[in-house]
Amino acid sequence: MATVGVGVDVVDVERFALALTRHPRIVERLFTDQERLDAKSRPERLAARFAAKEAVLKTLSCGIGAAPWRSIEVRKAPSGAPSIHLHEPAAQLARRHGVASLHVSLSHTQMSAVAFVVGSGPEVARAS
Repeated sequence: MATVGVGVDVVDVERFALALTRHPRIVERLFTDQERLDAKSRPERLAARFAAKEAVLKTLSCGIGAAPWRSIEVRKAPSGAPSIHLHEPAAQLARRHGVASLHVSLSHTQMSAVAFVVGSGPEVARAS
């Protein structure tokens, strides 16, 4: 597998929490039911998941609006390790950009949340 793209995003937790307070329905537009359950309504956890969604779009060389937010889902393994699962149309974007798998790392404090995503795909033979 070869690295096809990388993306990173940082979210200010306080600002994100304020947006959630001002627009409570935004949580339903941004996150799947499972993401909301995993985050336990904690703003820093939701902010990290939002950062991951933005980092995925950057990895795919796309911008905001290229795919619905809920088509990019951050899942939590029993160990607590995060992973990215793409639903259509985000999965179609990944295929179009040659991304077969996404690897994610999340971190947060009460002040900021960060996500780093690496997209990998099949090794491509290069002309010499």
